[in-house]
Amino acid sequence: MERSPTAASVVVPAHDESAGLRGNLAALLDGVPTGTFDVVVVCNGCTDDTVTVARSVPGVRVLETASASKALAVELGNAATSVFPRIHLDADVRLPGPDALRLVAAAAEPGVHAAGPSREVPAGASSWPVRAYYRVWESLPNVRNGLFGRGAFCLSAQGQDRVDAQVRLMNDDLVVSEAFAPQERRIVTNAVVVVQPPRTVADLVRRRTRVATGNNQADQHAARQASTSVSDLIKLGLRQPSIGLRVPVFLTITVIARWLSRRAVRAGDYTTWLRDESSRA
Repeated sequence: MERSPTAASVVVPAHDESAGLRGNLAALLDGVPTGTFDVVVVCNGCTDDTVTVARSVPGVRVLETASASKALAVELGNAATSVFPRIHLDADVRLPGPDALRLVAAAAEPGVHAAGPSREVPAGASSWPVRAYYRVWESLPNVRNGLFGRGAFCLSAQGQDRVDAQVRLMNDDLVVSEAFAPQERRIVTNAVVVVQPPRTVADLVRRRTRVATGNNQADQHAARQASTSVSDLIKLGLRQPSIGLRVPVFLTITVIARWLSRRAVRAGDYTTWLRDESSRA
């Protein structure tokens, strides 16, 4: 089969992601000609068979590092390819190949340096409080418009240069989102990434504690502009009563996560990566 000209590179950091990695890589490579993407999977600090799974997928280059560091994995992946535009893709989200090409097209438009997909969060298997939380979270304007929380974004060469110049922080996708003015970034509505949510409240709290810790670090570096206040939530609830009924759940989980993050903040621990395992089951 004749290879297609390479349209973009894809950097995929992967730490103990064997459960869903093969399916997610297959989705990326399906529906597009062979050679469309230069895919670099960087297995970092893995203790499972992530490396074996990644190597079993045709059309994928695999790098390994003993350090369980997403930042280092991204750095190694960036160094391994010179192709732009460049998609940064979390190993635990699913972005179909044709949708990835739509991100590439958006990032190639004049004046646009970063593009992200629409987000699908299939919460049917999650507990009611988790579903309630995400119902509110997905309705927040900064969540709808920002590049964070999607596990996928595409950068032009200029966009990558700008991101590389930013300070390295725990919430890396927030840093990317805030690096671009609204007119320089785009959410591509006809490209959809599937982000698996936690199934349990305990795992949701773990995930949100990590986010709260990272947000605190971003605030210390003046790297976060958009945030949500209680008044924002009240206004949202008044405009959409069905969401307003779920706001107390959202607030409760947010307060708990912020309280739990205080220990890491006091210790200056912005490297411990709390993740939920239920979304990978």
